[in-house]
Amino acid sequence: MSDFDPVAAARELQPLIRAHADETERGRRLATPVVEALRDSGIFMMGLASAMGGHETPTAQALRAIEEISYADGAAGWNVMIAFDTAVWAGFLRGASRELIKSMSRPIVCGSLSSPGRIEKTDGGYRISGRWKFGSGSNHADVMLVGAVLCEGGKPLLGKNGAPQLLQIAMRPSEITVLDTWRVTGLRGTGSHDFAIDTVVAAERALPLNIVEPFEPGPLYLFPMLATFAVAKGAVALGIARHAIDAFKDIAQAKVPATRTSALRERPAIQIDLAHAAAIVHSARAFLHQTVAQGWEELLAGRPIAPELRALIRLAATDCVKRCAAAVDLMYHAAAGTAIHESCELERCFRDAHVVGAHITIQPAMYEAVGRVLLGLPPDTAVW
Repeated sequence: MSDFDPVAAARELQPLIRAHADETERGRRLATPVVEALRDSGIFMMGLASAMGGHETPTAQALRAIEEISYADGAAGWNVMIAFDTAVWAGFLRGASRELIKSMSRPIVCGSLSSPGRIEKTDGGYRISGRWKFGSGSNHADVMLVGAVLCEGGKPLLGKNGAPQLLQIAMRPSEITVLDTWRVTGLRGTGSHDFAIDTVVAAERALPLNIVEPFEPGPLYLFPMLATFAVAKGAVALGIARHAIDAFKDIAQAKVPATRTSALRERPAIQIDLAHAAAIVHSARAFLHQTVAQGWEELLAGRPIAPELRALIRLAATDCVKRCAAAVDLMYHAAAGTAIHESCELERCFRDAHVVGAHITIQPAMYEAVGRVLLGLPPDTAVW
């Protein structure tokens, strides 16, 4: 563990990130000055184990830092979140892939499990090939972690449970090809392009995908990995929603609606919408951090996180993202015609907030999975 304060570092970087937000949006990738500032600050290494040269930042503290970066710019916050998530994933690596990351100075680790390619034994190692989606940060990553289906004779090999066997591997930037595919509604600056791989790697670099038995011993890695991924999305949503609320307050102070003689802030309906949005964000944050803290306490006490608490953590993350989008909607509609212009900060917040909610870890199906657990039934493993 380190005395690194990522929240203070994030707040210090907010002016620079905000100043480059338009460049990030236009370029559909994080602006270079922002990448380098985040790298220098150590924020990209929050999730990386101390044994690998990282900060091994407790989950709650990392969430606050992600929220602060997302408050400055949603796309920057998403990139920080992805680096945190993937660095936590790196805590499950063993062997050559782990050593590759450990050998680097201040590495930015990103990755994707979406639409895994294939990996097949060949002379001298494994041939890994295919196309992966949602490679957030792929333009600036020093390492890309990927999952691939183990094949033999071109056909997937099935495990004992009847599902295809997955291997994981850490790839260098020179071993992947980033494809220009990220043309989307919101979070445009995340650089979440597809990427392709077609190369042979040493056999010792590939190992079975395992997200339940971490190599690193700390609570950051004992915390269920999919739950970590989910709550980190909540932190991004909280930052975007806060940005929307503050942007609306600036509008309400100055805007005098047509047919009115007083500022927008004087209207009771506007005051109610603002208060409602603030309540949504504060309560969503409280639920998220409460469940994370409870899970962390269990791990520190040497106990695993019980199924019901794990369900509540996933519920808090899913509900946080959905509720934050609702808070942004309130501010967007309260600003009326002002909000539809690209020059208005609310316009980007509106788009970004709804794209956060598209991630698989916080889909509406999670409500059903949580409800099953709360009723004493086993969860749907397809979303758990």
